[in-house]
Amino acid sequence: MPVVLNSTYPGPPWYQYNGHLQTVIPTTFRKVNRLYYERERLELSDGDFLDLDWINNGSRDLVILSHGLEGSSDRAYVKGMARFFHQQHWDVLAWNCRSCSGELNRNLKLYYHGDTEDISEVINHVLAERNYKRIVLIGFSMGGNITLKYVGTKGKDLPKPISHAIAFSTPCDLKACVEVVEKNKTRFYHHYFLNRLKAKIRLKAEQFPGQMDISGLDDIETWLEFDNRFSAPLNNLPDAAAFYYEASAKNFVGGTTIPTLIVNAQNDPVLDERSTPNPLAKNHPNLFIESPTHGGHVGFALSRRKYYWSELRAWEFCHAN
Repeated sequence: MPVVLNSTYPGPPWYQYNGHLQTVIPTTFRKVNRLYYERERLELSDGDFLDLDWINNGSRDLVILSHGLEGSSDRAYVKGMARFFHQQHWDVLAWNCRSCSGELNRNLKLYYHGDTEDISEVINHVLAERNYKRIVLIGFSMGGNITLKYVGTKGKDLPKPISHAIAFSTPCDLKACVEVVEKNKTRFYHHYFLNRLKAKIRLKAEQFPGQMDISGLDDIETWLEFDNRFSAPLNNLPDAAAFYYEASAKNFVGGTTIPTLIVNAQNDPVLDERSTPNPLAKNHPNLFIESPTHGGHVGFALSRRKYYWSELRAWEFCHAN
């Protein structure tokens, strides 16, 4: 399908005048109140677990929400989308990646951008336990990448109830994203996420004494070194190059067989044009690309509106295509 040239996003409130503010203010200051999850613990086939947060309406329509790097079901962007679909009388499932629900996972493994095994187990569990007529997958940043890779690799074997996939602010090319966040203007994001993941590596080393070499961890300053030392081996990959390939949805999303929307803002401070697969979408029957001028990274606030544009756009897409 053709790239959506004219985005419907009218732009953020006046005080969010650049991509950084459009990213940080919604993340830091947005409050989504009176939203109550029911938690379910899903035991995984490898002996680990995932925590699933539900909002039940008794509906036969379900939206499954996947959060971003070092996020959780409690992030404002997840809760905002959850509230919107809940108010449209859908069931909502916001699942937490391993180690992201407030409790460290059991296995010597963490989540990553290209891990579709866990979302697959979540979806298989849902289908086995509940009779949904329609399921929509929505992911944010890393969760968007996981969503896109999942529908791409499943292809024609995608479970039939899944009708649409939507991804906001997605690093479809993880290597390119790493290069962007290591530039001077985005070093804040680099340090924030790297330091949080270093903290989890220390916890894993304590959990599995003698099985991880964390010498020099504090001296690591680049994602390439961190991914070579930890991300790749923790996910049974030989090196960072293999990790980046497996973690980049652009290498897999071409296999999707359902309407799929990718929304990446042009002023996203952690992505550039390499993370938006425009050439692939131009000749693909199911891929839609929308690139608003503004929006930042998982922002898309609206002036004087309870809802964010991303919530309205997701609802529109899964009913118009």
